[in-house]
Amino acid sequence: MTAPFFRTRITELFGIDHPILGGGLMWLSDARYVAALVNAGCMGFVTPRSFADDTAFAAALVQCRELTRGRPFGVNLTLSKRPEANTAVRRWMEIALAHGVRHFETAGYAPGELIGTLHAAGAVVLHKAPGLRHALAAERAGADAVALVGMEEGGHPGANELPTMLLGALAAEQLRVPVVLAGGIGHGRQLAAVLAQGLDGVLIGSRFLVAEEIATHPAYKRHLLDCDEQSTVRLLHTLGNTWRVLRNETAREVEAIERAGAADHAAFGTLIDGRATRDHCYAQGDWQRGMVSLGPSIAFARRIEPLAAIVAELLAQARASLARLPSLVSPVPEPA
Repeated sequence: MTAPFFRTRITELFGIDHPILGGGLMWLSDARYVAALVNAGCMGFVTPRSFADDTAFAAALVQCRELTRGRPFGVNLTLSKRPEANTAVRRWMEIALAHGVRHFETAGYAPGELIGTLHAAGAVVLHKAPGLRHALAAERAGADAVALVGMEEGGHPGANELPTMLLGALAAEQLRVPVVLAGGIGHGRQLAAVLAQGLDGVLIGSRFLVAEEIATHPAYKRHLLDCDEQSTVRLLHTLGNTWRVLRNETAREVEAIERAGAADHAAFGTLIDGRATRDHCYAQGDWQRGMVSLGPSIAFARRIEPLAAIVAELLAQARASLARLPSLVSPVPEPA
């Protein structure tokens, strides 16, 4: 593990060594990946929706506790606008709390009630928000920290069309709780820039997809090494469900249907079913099939390697960037 170098409010809040969080990745945030984040001095979040049933989810929590040798890890809880769809979220929360989890990443609709319940259990809650308005609402609802997501995020960045760094500059003026930035983050220079703004860290997803601990097919990971910053596309924005994905055959089909004037999700059939990504891309390496969530920060991926090595490189890059700053500042003249 890389020795601690940066201390921020987010490292203190989560009791971690580095101001780096791994976002909850659908189908991929399992015990092995989350434990790798924790063991590298970061924080990760198991995604309950990635498991076939509650038994499998609970088993993953037990495995993660074993792999981290008892070090704290987190769980992602994503809320839907439809109340009936959140029954499972309450159940997953109870399972996580029963297994000793006290760090949570919430996302989605109106987290206030959920935050209150988690606080009553002694938990720490970071809410992932797709814009400044939502971040401020989460702060008022009691969130202990906020992950502010820019339009560069792989997956679902919401209706936000503002870039990550602009949101960060605005957040530094308006939010009181610790703030981490997400969306397009994949190099230590960006971590340095975030800290220089007065914010508290970063949340990363796509850059970690080439980690050895990510359970995807080797052929898919090899393809990711060939991707650049133009290898993703934002789709379904006209339906209010923006999704940034890998440019592949499925994405091109979806784009054509959307341009033809699709009025609802039914027009896309099974093309936008996330299980296609799991079954074809992640399991079999057929990266042309499925809406494969991916952000442009994949351009920074150079090799398949242990997650700890990626974290160490990010930290070294950030240190080098910040070490350069004093040389850019002119000395203050002595008073006459």
